[in-house]
Amino acid sequence: MRVRPYRLHFFARMLSWTGSSVSTIGLAFAVLHIRGGAGALGLVLAAGMLPQILLLLVGGVVADRWSRAKVMLWANVVSFAAEGTAAALLWSGSAKVWHLAAMAAVCGAAAAFFTPAAGGVVLEVVPAEMRHAANALLKLGQNTVKVGGPAIGGVLVAFVGPAWVIGWDALTFAAAAVLCSRIGLKTARVKVKSGFVADLRDGWTDFWSRRWLWVMVMQGAVIVPAWLVGYQALGPVYGERFLGGPGLWGVVVSGFTGGLIAGAASALMWRPRLAAVVVCVGTGTMALPLAAMAVRLPVPVLVVTAFTAGAGLAFSGTTWASVVQARIPADRMSRTMSYSTLGQLIPVPVGYVLVGPLVTLLGLRATLVAGALLIGCAAVAPLALAQVRELSATEPEEAAETALASATRAPR
Repeated sequence: MRVRPYRLHFFARMLSWTGSSVSTIGLAFAVLHIRGGAGALGLVLAAGMLPQILLLLVGGVVADRWSRAKVMLWANVVSFAAEGTAAALLWSGSAKVWHLAAMAAVCGAAAAFFTPAAGGVVLEVVPAEMRHAANALLKLGQNTVKVGGPAIGGVLVAFVGPAWVIGWDALTFAAAAVLCSRIGLKTARVKVKSGFVADLRDGWTDFWSRRWLWVMVMQGAVIVPAWLVGYQALGPVYGERFLGGPGLWGVVVSGFTGGLIAGAASALMWRPRLAAVVVCVGTGTMALPLAAMAVRLPVPVLVVTAFTAGAGLAFSGTTWASVVQARIPADRMSRTMSYSTLGQLIPVPVGYVLVGPLVTLLGLRATLVAGALLIGCAAVAPLALAQVRELSATEPEEAAETALASATRAPR
């Protein structure tokens, strides 16, 4: 926290997270409030994903060429304008499903630039030996802010309506933009500017040359859409149908974010040697809440499964960020990771669009079972590759020096 750019980045993210922690549930019940069902919610969520998919590679090149802080600043400004407009429409009573879909699309486009820019800030400003702790602290801050957000969001939706929740999110985007304007990172990290298309091609070459990376991205391409469809899209529908509304579903989501805090705190204290094994096991726990909903377990048990999934996700996410930062140079980080993020996002809109027909055809509980099975199988599949099993969260040079030192000390 003594590193000023990191400190500003940390608090900018914290401010934004205070809004996003409640806005997801606010958006879901805003759609339901204007008489949209699971299909309409799926379309709104898909509208937020499609611009990210279309623009993410562009965002990666922009973040490597220009100041990441300025990219984050303008992404926050655009999101503030979109969320503020949506809140005003909801307050006036004139909001339609397509209005919310348009708002989600604009915010998705902004996220396509924000995500690769934010992903490279820690690597740029924090010394290598402190990055794992810096990543864990970001996760801990994010999850601490978000732990009470869904429950508060559920209460706010129930008592004052979703417009207030989305309006709050707009204000936090504006405040985060002010902090981003003060970070002041350097520009032009790309060593040779040979053209936009050449930069894209270099990013692809760097991504595809790392087998361990694209194998894990393939894992995410299955797990991310299965989780988002099952938890983010069908969760509120499950809450409406079986839990009596947004209140108890907000408690379940708070259990998940409580697990995120526990997982991030654990990451501050433990840096696992076999990092990829931990990542795979942690992501596998995300199958538990979907399975619990499918068999209609009691709410306290559902909260426990959500907590376990949150802890597994937070610890695995922090560990994976350290693995990536140890192996990808700073001047290529945003471009390379934009391909990684894109690979995981491409299937998500398909899942959102299909969720309505799937629920109609299979039923809510059978769809949740399918999601849980997909997550469980995909989580362990990469461990069949030795290159993945042996990944650690240390710098390759650091790992080699450690191995040499151990060999020197070993008895002959």
